[in-house]
Amino acid sequence: MPLNRPPNGWEPRIVAALEILRPEAAELRASSVVERLGTLLDRVLEWNARSDLTAARDPDELVDLFLADAAILATARATSAGQLWLDVGAGAGAPGLSLALLRSDLSLVLVEPKQKRVAFLRLAASELGAKNVRVERARGEDLESSSCDVAVSRATLAPERWLTLGAKLTRHQIWLLLAKADPPELPSFSIVDDVRYQWPLTGSERRAVCFARDAR
Repeated sequence: MPLNRPPNGWEPRIVAALEILRPEAAELRASSVVERLGTLLDRVLEWNARSDLTAARDPDELVDLFLADAAILATARATSAGQLWLDVGAGAGAPGLSLALLRSDLSLVLVEPKQKRVAFLRLAASELGAKNVRVERARGEDLESSSCDVAVSRATLAPERWLTLGAKLTRHQIWLLLAKADPPELPSFSIVDDVRYQWPLTGSERRAVCFARDAR
């Protein structure tokens, strides 16, 4: 079956997801933020019909895919205003573009090698007024070393490979997004945040682990 917009729109699902994930962060549920997130999901559906942007099978899965990990990152104790983030293999914008909408005080570089997805990300960021977002067509392996404060990637590489690449790219932190598995060790880095949670609408077990570079 095709993935369709819910008859009552995205807002009830977005608000419900954010309330479950971060009930203490009321600012994440501001009407303007919810509206922009809903617009993002509408654009994903429009492009998905011809460009295969997402493998989500129903509205609940799509909301969880775009909102859940981003909400955890947005309110994590390791996340602070002014950080420059790289989302490597950004795809359709989960979690990087959603994170940019939830945290306008962060700067996001969305790195994606596929031209159609790059085109989508640029148009979506422009329409959503996400001035804190820049889209770069590239492979993560081709980026300069120490080019960000925080590096994140979702399901682009196996954990060990991602941590090795992330360690090259970041000056400070790497986020590893997992299902339930334990994270591998990373020399010269220590785990400073480890959040276990569920995608609120579909119940998928998730884990977000932040590695910070050890002081020299």
